[in-house]
Amino acid sequence: MSQHDTQQFPVRVFGGPTALFEYGGLRFLTDPTFDGPGDYASPGPTLVKTAPSATTPADLGPIDVVLLSHDEHADNLDTSGRALLADVPLTLTTPGGGERLGKKAKGLADWESIELDRPDGGTITVTGVPAIHGPGPREEVEPISGQVVGFVLTGEGLPTVYVSGDNASLDAVKEIAEHFSAVDTAILFAGAPRFPMLYDNGLIVLDSAQAAEATKILGARRVVPVHLDSWAHFTEGRDELEAAFTAAGLADRLDADWIRRA
Repeated sequence: MSQHDTQQFPVRVFGGPTALFEYGGLRFLTDPTFDGPGDYASPGPTLVKTAPSATTPADLGPIDVVLLSHDEHADNLDTSGRALLADVPLTLTTPGGGERLGKKAKGLADWESIELDRPDGGTITVTGVPAIHGPGPREEVEPISGQVVGFVLTGEGLPTVYVSGDNASLDAVKEIAEHFSAVDTAILFAGAPRFPMLYDNGLIVLDSAQAAEATKILGARRVVPVHLDSWAHFTEGRDELEAAFTAAGLADRLDADWIRRA
């Protein structure tokens, strides 16, 4: 397989923050959310889901690893997602989530790594990277929004993959860019979610223009946007994101399969 082919491994998106990809022979799922539309209680404001998932857990096939940005909000881990975790050998998440979710979960602190065995030999390194779920410094945001983690995946002969999680901080993105060479594929959580009663209606995850800026900072060759739809508190969707990437001269970075899903 050429380097070009490895950079273009398929990423399937199902709505909200949930995406599936195969990397180094292992199947990874991000923030599993499969419950139907409705109101969902979470710490803080009630979350309103507006559209169903594009798939069901039963249709996914076996999952080797869940990359869970955080376990405390229903728009990142819902009832169906929690049930799915029981059948997954490993869930990587925040240190706090690793304690809450039981023995099959492992929390990763910033820059902490785990080595995963590849089916055909070799390993994948998954590194926990900084993420802040709101505007401002972590020590002010985490007591309100909770702890969040992103992930970087690397391996010999494999592309570098960044999964942002619910991150609102471009400073965190700059830290990540300093630690890793140019990112081949970035799965960026966006959607400009806001709540009037939190942070003076400030962003709790990147907006579209910030997602484009994050792409520049990372030198990301391909971007698969997620976390753009299916929830009422997401204030920007596909159209806004495509417009922002076009304005930034980055339209060619958007994943071709993601564009075709329009």
